Amino acid sequence: MKFTDGFWHARPGVAIHYAREVDRIAADASQLRAIAPTKVVEKRGDTLNLPVLTTTVDAPMENVVRVRHTHHKGKPEPRRLQLDTTDGVGKATVEDGVATFVSGELSVQLAVGKTWEMSFRARGRQLTRSGGKSAAWADVAPGAAVDHGPIQLERDGRTSYMFDQLDLGVGELVYGLGERFGPVVKNGQTVDIWNYDGGTSSEQAYKNVPFYLTNAGYGVLVNDPGHVSFEVGSEAVERVQFSVPGETLEYYVIYGPDPKTILERYTALTGRPAEIPAWTYGLWLSTSFTTDYDEATVSSFIDGMAQRDIPLSLFHFDCFWMREFNWCDFEWDERVFPDPEGMLARLHERGLRVCVWINPYIAQQSPLFDEGMAAGYLVRNRDGSVWQWDRWQAGMALVDFTNPEATAWYKDKLRVLVRQGVDAFKTDFGERIPVDVEYFDGSDPERMHNYYTHLYNQAVHEVLAEERGVGEAVLFARSASAGGQQFPVHWGGDSTASYASMAETLRGGLSLAFSGFGYWSHDIGGFEMTPDAGVFKRWTAFGLFSSHSRMHGSGSYRVPWMFGEDESLPTSAVAVTRKFARLKNRLAPYLVEAGAEAHRTGTPIMRPMLMEFPDDPAVPHLDRQYMLGRDLLVAPVFSAEGDVDLYLPGGEWVGLLTGERVTGGRWLRENHDFDSLPVYVRPGAVIALGADEERPDGDHLDGLTLLVHTSDENGWSRTVEVRGTDGEPVTFTVRRDGDNVVAESTLTAGWALEVVGGGRADASAGTAGVTA
Repeated sequence: MKFTDGFWHARPGVAIHYAREVDRIAADASQLRAIAPTKVVEKRGDTLNLPVLTTTVDAPMENVVRVRHTHHKGKPEPRRLQLDTTDGVGKATVEDGVATFVSGELSVQLAVGKTWEMSFRARGRQLTRSGGKSAAWADVAPGAAVDHGPIQLERDGRTSYMFDQLDLGVGELVYGLGERFGPVVKNGQTVDIWNYDGGTSSEQAYKNVPFYLTNAGYGVLVNDPGHVSFEVGSEAVERVQFSVPGETLEYYVIYGPDPKTILERYTALTGRPAEIPAWTYGLWLSTSFTTDYDEATVSSFIDGMAQRDIPLSLFHFDCFWMREFNWCDFEWDERVFPDPEGMLARLHERGLRVCVWINPYIAQQSPLFDEGMAAGYLVRNRDGSVWQWDRWQAGMALVDFTNPEATAWYKDKLRVLVRQGVDAFKTDFGERIPVDVEYFDGSDPERMHNYYTHLYNQAVHEVLAEERGVGEAVLFARSASAGGQQFPVHWGGDSTASYASMAETLRGGLSLAFSGFGYWSHDIGGFEMTPDAGVFKRWTAFGLFSSHSRMHGSGSYRVPWMFGEDESLPTSAVAVTRKFARLKNRLAPYLVEAGAEAHRTGTPIMRPMLMEFPDDPAVPHLDRQYMLGRDLLVAPVFSAEGDVDLYLPGGEWVGLLTGERVTGGRWLRENHDFDSLPVYVRPGAVIALGADEERPDGDHLDGLTLLVHTSDENGWSRTVEVRGTDGEPVTFTVRRDGDNVVAESTLTAGWALEVVGGGRADASAGTAGVTA
């Protein structure tokens, strides 16, 4: 939120008390503690009637520092994010009034004197700093000329905020802050960290994360699960400001120097994306939302896909698998699904997995409402009654996940479904969480608004991990907060069936990738409205070159033959879906390896260009193309005419679909028919391609092809891993030896080496060679 009226003045009704100087600094072995008066102290009398900020600096891990500004410390400590931290990591020293705190390569410096300046440095350069008029406590009067953002409750008396500002250098760009659908570069924006059910076409977001990183080599996490307001080069154009209500602000500065390393350290704090099984990478098909369907409808869709040779990995049942007005009771509507156990068994016999839609709301008509109310499992009003409203479901209430018994009760309802044969849950909603309520554990409801979805998704993920196994737990989640990446997969919410919405959806995915989320999906064809055939086909190509791929809509089905199936046309919707669904199954070994990297390091599968090419000055603003894993560049087509502009970084690239060699370091303008899009293989790439086009979870080693596009540099080498059916990785090392490309592995047969644009050799003896 904005506190100032230009550079010189506070807004009417706002008193801003900036840290003006450093009066004293104390240090122990692993912490600095500074006292900062909010005016320059010239004489003893100046110390009276004066707010003072206390700042502590320590480290939760190497190359990360924690800064904590406190005005009054007598209030109860608010809920913080769940972070994995270690005490006593850094080293603090004070010499001649200059304090230095060091954590790995990152250091913080403060000096006693008549100015406030806290500088963050690494490798001999300043990353950023909190300078004059940066760290502050703001005292806001009722009726002040400020916008409190999403929190517009009447407050008792004055309202306190804490904020800090960190400098932006010339050319420094800011990324992240959750899944946001505007420009991927956040400079000039005001961002409220507050989950909304707002669709993809507004400034609101389902997944709000109080973390950003910059192209200057560092990231910042504000450790507060509630409303955090960011002014990104907006209120103060030279700075990023972040503010929270209350008396304490805590944030972490995370050194990189590159985006991947920043995310690796950020996800070490907040949690890494869980591993997910290979079957999730295939095509998912949904009943859609408000459409009519029963088992016969479901079977007709599955039969239709099989008859048209379109491979399908999972079928999703949206809301109306339960009876209307009963959401959620977790009971199949017997009028349309009289034999759920038999139906699920029949779907499994066809090689399909099953996902069902749920949410954390309990409608008044659900039998669970009375059960939950009697046991105290539902969120309550301040007078002790159950909180309810009629938006979404009549008389619905919220499960109180701060109550361990309520969480166990909810999880037990889901266990019944898992034991029936359900493989995954679409954890919808979780954003419209009230703040005028009370929680079982006494949590501040403002801080629970965003954090509620974390507890919700965590509970559901735990059920699947406990029932199916850790590596088999899969969600399809819409809402999230910091740390939510631990419970994948996430999808982009309610888009519309248009090219503009397709582009904004991609921007949301890239923004989420910068926020530490490893896997991401979206509704192929758009959710609202019915797409025309062009939008559906372009979105299908984009969707099947995404981490995860689901066809889903609102009031109409998304089976491809409804958008054209002339078998004489390679550009019909059926032909386009068949082509890219089968190709994606072949890419499953490559995607599984990228997913394993996400789990190990936090590097997402779908990567903004900056993440792979941080030193290329042409890529920082690009948000209409991305890297899928390390080695594939994808540029979706956002027009019916097929025109697309894209940038290739330096080196020689090769079209995956065309085999064409193209020199990079320049912009290209291409035109693609509906059965194509720009997909380029990076120089130095090794891509594991499976032989099975029918499913993504077969034996990836049987008929494996290593698609190689070598570097021109002699001595070039790459190592990749491919997992067999037992889940154990097999290592392949590919290297250039003069004019030859040689691949080696302990696997003695059943794989081949293919150099893009060159020859091919079998690898029956465990070593393959081919002339480049």
